[in-house]
Amino acid sequence: MTEATPHRSYIATVINCYCPRCRRGKLFQHPLSLRFKRNLEMYEKCPVCGQPTDIEVGFYYGTSYVSYLVAVAISGASLLLWWLIICFSFSDNRFFWWMGFNAVLLIALQPWLMRVSRSLWISFFVKYDPDWPNHKPDNYERIIEGQMNNW
Repeated sequence: MTEATPHRSYIATVINCYCPRCRRGKLFQHPLSLRFKRNLEMYEKCPVCGQPTDIEVGFYYGTSYVSYLVAVAISGASLLLWWLIICFSFSDNRFFWWMGFNAVLLIALQPWLMRVSRSLWISFFVKYDPDWPNHKPDNYERIIEGQMNNW
């Protein structure tokens, strides 16, 4: 008897940092915290389906670009909301207040942003398999055991 597969969308899988292959196993070992070292500790393989999370040496270097794009999108959304709610004026420094607000917002979201960018990055390369119990994960030939998490 197999358990019912959770009905998670792609967006929910990425935002909540689940394995992109099975959408059931968590990617990170510890809950979200302000301790950056523990914040990025990932399982070597998905605890549910066995999908490797470190596909090749330096795999997660690309997350800096993803993190940048997500930060730009968040900044654009906060700019739009600020403009609709408060408006902008250079004469009374409302624009500079928004810049300060946006900087604090991005600093506060940084731990979450780092995780989501990793989750989004791995989801570009590992596709969802609804029949994952009957299929083994792909064999990644570029994995070098001695170089895992060596960055």
